[in-house]
Amino acid sequence: MHKTAVWYGIGKLLQVLGLILLAPLGLAVWDYRSLAAMDILRAPEVIGFIAAVFICLALGSLLSRWFRGGRELQGVREGFAIVAIGWMTIALISCVPLFLYFQAERSGAAAMFASFTDAFFELMSGLTTTGATILEDIEDIPRSLLLLRALAHWLGGMGIITLAIAIFPSLGVSAYQMFRGEVPGPSADKLQPRLAQTGAVLWGVYVLLTAAETLLLWIGGMDVFEAICHAFATMATGGFSTRNASIGAFESDFIRWVITVFMFLAGVNFLLHFQALRGRPRLMLDNREFRFYAGIVGAAILIATIVLYLDGPAPMEIAADHYRYSPMPPLEFADHYARQVQEVSGLYASFRTAAFNVMSIVTTTGFATADFDTWPNLLRAMLVLLMFFGGCAGSTGGGMKMVRVMVVIKVAWNVLRKMTQPRLVAPVKVGDRAVDERTLLNIVAFFILFSGMFVVVGLLMTLFVPDLTTALTASIATLGNIGPGLAGVGAAENYAWIPLPAKWLLVFAMLLGRLEIFTVLIVLRPSVWRK
Repeated sequence: MHKTAVWYGIGKLLQVLGLILLAPLGLAVWDYRSLAAMDILRAPEVIGFIAAVFICLALGSLLSRWFRGGRELQGVREGFAIVAIGWMTIALISCVPLFLYFQAERSGAAAMFASFTDAFFELMSGLTTTGATILEDIEDIPRSLLLLRALAHWLGGMGIITLAIAIFPSLGVSAYQMFRGEVPGPSADKLQPRLAQTGAVLWGVYVLLTAAETLLLWIGGMDVFEAICHAFATMATGGFSTRNASIGAFESDFIRWVITVFMFLAGVNFLLHFQALRGRPRLMLDNREFRFYAGIVGAAILIATIVLYLDGPAPMEIAADHYRYSPMPPLEFADHYARQVQEVSGLYASFRTAAFNVMSIVTTTGFATADFDTWPNLLRAMLVLLMFFGGCAGSTGGGMKMVRVMVVIKVAWNVLRKMTQPRLVAPVKVGDRAVDERTLLNIVAFFILFSGMFVVVGLLMTLFVPDLTTALTASIATLGNIGPGLAGVGAAENYAWIPLPAKWLLVFAMLLGRLEIFTVLIVLRPSVWRK
């Protein structure tokens, strides 16, 4: 591997990140505008943003200048390395403002490590669009740090490397490999003959949909800042909110339905959005993966609506028995349970709640308007199953992706048919196109690796948390980039209480899930780094 090429690519990424971080820095200074200049500079987040911007621009410029010859040396291995190491580097530098903010209220070496772990966990959760948070009182956090979380979502959703390819077409011949390593799905189809144009098209559609949602949320009653943060989180299928109660805090049907619709759109392949905007919506309707995605979503919403309307939440004594790290006192839980019952009282209320929360889970967004951990076990199990599905290939959703699930089901069905018809020749097809053997092996291998990593991370989590449901759902919630799981990491809980070693394990799971396992595992192979 030509390490010169890797450092050149990372230098370019840092330059892009440094310019982007000027936005939360400007907001931090603006929010302290009534103070004297020296008092503004004493704010830990302001110091953190200044340090992060300086490191990005200075180090990025030095690396891209010192190793500029590397752009001619990039290949497949270099592309994978730039993606994996670039994401780790971006998270490391981006977490500096949050780290200094946490550390300002703590002291000691142990507290410093805890602050760094929490800051890195939060930013990696943002960049990977997982949305698992360690913040216990989000509404007490400065707006600049909330914007940083939202920006991390938005950049991670479409991919900062895809943005860098659009800005710096000269990244080299490994650009396509970087594109494939970052854009979710088994294939990274191109619309334009040049990769930079494809990156620009994807980001153009992304910006347009984000702007449309921001406008609608502002019309619906959010202020501009919250509308931007929630639009960033929705289109990235991330789930970070500016409120402790997530979207449930707004108590607005209009806002809920806007976010529900845009979560659905964010789970669709963005290339299909581009074709629809060009006046060819029929391509979306004819796409087999889109129809499978819409069918799964529709069926899940229908099941959840019927169960919630007929039965409501689980009986209170059963719901109260689910593991919580900090159990509510009986009277507080009774009041909480009564609100959950009210949330699904009536057919429309059941449909509204089912649609929002099912869409949030299946697209791996992670917003919540209800504590679905109080729902009947049938629905809790269904939500966990949906965590594996995720959105469509080429969307910002996590999980395995709908097309992979489709192919695995078709492979299993073909095997069953050939057991009774040994001479049957039945190629696996998606639509009218047969899936070639190489792609088929790639998808089956991904399915095995994803399932295997879920089991491994889940088993390791049992060493750190006392509840099996919490351990297993924390595994799929981070590996699938969803955010909330069940029990101790459910919709009404957070990840603050998770022990430090377990947080680092979950950070690794988030990165594996966002870069779709292969990219990370390839870079971890020693042979990749040999010349």
